[in-house]
Amino acid sequence: MDQISIPQPLGRPAKRPNRLAGDKAYRCRRVRDWLSKHGIKAVIPPKKNEQNKSGQEQFDKWTYKRRSIIENCVSWLKECRRIATRFEKLALNYLGMLKLAMIERYLRVL
Repeated sequence: MDQISIPQPLGRPAKRPNRLAGDKAYRCRRVRDWLSKHGIKAVIPPKKNEQNKSGQEQFDKWTYKRRSIIENCVSWLKECRRIATRFEKLALNYLGMLKLAMIERYLRVL
């Protein structure tokens, strides 16, 4: 989370997102406390075994559904064997291969 840089229309980039979507595994108290401490709204569906409390935050289904865009991108990247198995051990080389895979994806879409 410390590496995030969100471009803004004016001024310097934001360092924290407004919302963070995650699956039910991220519903633990530690994650939700960290997010609220940093002013980030958690978009995490409730677990089946959680009881509905009146003070519980509302779940934003529309925002959560937009999470599929990222899930599909990660799924596509896993098809790239070199990235999925992490042949490149140095972070710089791995980032270069990741960028190359994204360029290939854009060219395929065009």
